[in-house]
Amino acid sequence: MITTKGRYALRVMIDLAQHRGAGNIPLKDIADRQDISKKYLEIITKELVKGGMLKSTSGKGGGYSLCREPEDYDVYEILELMEGSLSPVACLAPGAEPCPRANTCPTLPMWKEYNAMVRDFFRGKKLSDFTETPDPIYYI
Repeated sequence: MITTKGRYALRVMIDLAQHRGAGNIPLKDIADRQDISKKYLEIITKELVKGGMLKSTSGKGGGYSLCREPEDYDVYEILELMEGSLSPVACLAPGAEPCPRANTCPTLPMWKEYNAMVRDFFRGKKLSDFTETPDPIYYI
């Protein structure tokens, strides 16, 4: 399940992509447009900066901006940064110990297929896919 944190991070990234070219965007502006608590967004943007998704500038004219072009971000990397592994079962998570039942598990092929579908679906969605909507508020 994608949590509020992951969904809000995606909304922040889309908002910044939509306002690209306007310079650094103050967090208050994003919070107002997205109707999300500024305090909660501080937590989210801190993780996005630490994860190399955003740049933060303080002082007059400060705010947030994307590190790359919107088409260079995929939804999977944003969600994975905020949520951790999106794998449906522990044995498929990155860095997981090999499962002793892998050779005899009748459901493992199904989980692998599901995992690949989710990964491919979200990797196929770029941040730029969401920038041409007339309404910048997303209720994800």
